[in-house]
Amino acid sequence: MAEKKVDNTQEEEEKTPYERLSNTQKCAVLMMLLGEDEAAEILKNLGPKEVQQLGKEMYSVAGLDQDTVNQVLDEFLAIIKTQTDLGMGSSNYIRNVMTKALGENKAQSVLGRITPTESDKPIEILDWMDARSVTELIADEHPQIMSLVISYLEPGVAADVLVMLPEDIQADIIHRIATLETVQPDALHELERVMQLKFKTNTSLRASSVGGVKAAAQIMNFTKQNMEGRIIKSLGEKDRLLAKDIQESMFTFDTLILMDDRSMQTLLRNVEQEVLIIALKGTDDELKEKIFSCMSQRAAANIQDEMEVLGPLRLTEVQEAQKAIINVARTMSDEGSIVLAGRGGDDYV
Repeated sequence: MAEKKVDNTQEEEEKTPYERLSNTQKCAVLMMLLGEDEAAEILKNLGPKEVQQLGKEMYSVAGLDQDTVNQVLDEFLAIIKTQTDLGMGSSNYIRNVMTKALGENKAQSVLGRITPTESDKPIEILDWMDARSVTELIADEHPQIMSLVISYLEPGVAADVLVMLPEDIQADIIHRIATLETVQPDALHELERVMQLKFKTNTSLRASSVGGVKAAAQIMNFTKQNMEGRIIKSLGEKDRLLAKDIQESMFTFDTLILMDDRSMQTLLRNVEQEVLIIALKGTDDELKEKIFSCMSQRAAANIQDEMEVLGPLRLTEVQEAQKAIINVARTMSDEGSIVLAGRGGDDYV
């Protein structure tokens, strides 16, 4: 079978601006059309990562034409009542909404992530702290305290913190995170002491489940490949079985389902169709549907036909094909051309 790229570039180009919008971008349009108080109330009910993603897309839709805005309103609302130039004063609008929803410090931290010129002041809650602030917080602490703090962070932020720490302790930090399970009140008390000294915050003390192999693997998924290889090698010298467990829990073919549609489309254009067909033989229907929805109907139908006539395959063949696609995805993620949910970027995926 001749090798060929899965290419839906022509069909993508034929789509209207409205058809190219992601669901998150459509939500961002509506947020821009709401009053600041109403938008702030919505943001209050979202998590840190969701606030960051939605806020970022609010900037991306600022230049949409009115016809596209109207189509978004047609989809979510029965009647279009307002016409708004999203580009006018968008920076102030977003800043005001974030501030009303999150408070001054939290808003500055989020804006610092999605706009290059905003404040990067650290804040009192770990979920809202940027990587540099966390690094400064734990730089002089014992590695166990470092590991405990990092284990509470979202994997993407945790990976950024890990990059900023000295190379000679990075593998040790991952090892400590991977072997964390239940953290008792005395350990949390030490963490609280650190936080109180630097931010004067209070936390309730109770036994908490943090860390573990899964947490360590999620953090490793957000590191660059060269750093990942170095840490896994160093960790393997210290605990070979643990290093193997972490590797097996890292980004897998099945987690491609978490990718956003645009990144998935970009990935598929860089994957050999023959490899994709073999890889899909070992996946569930939900992931297949996700992948097929991100290509043209003709391409999806061709692949389904090829899969039907391919016949049974050895499991090792399927696994090798899936690994090849994951390697492409990881490389593209490192280059910044796609965003993997759970690796190397804000998503989100």
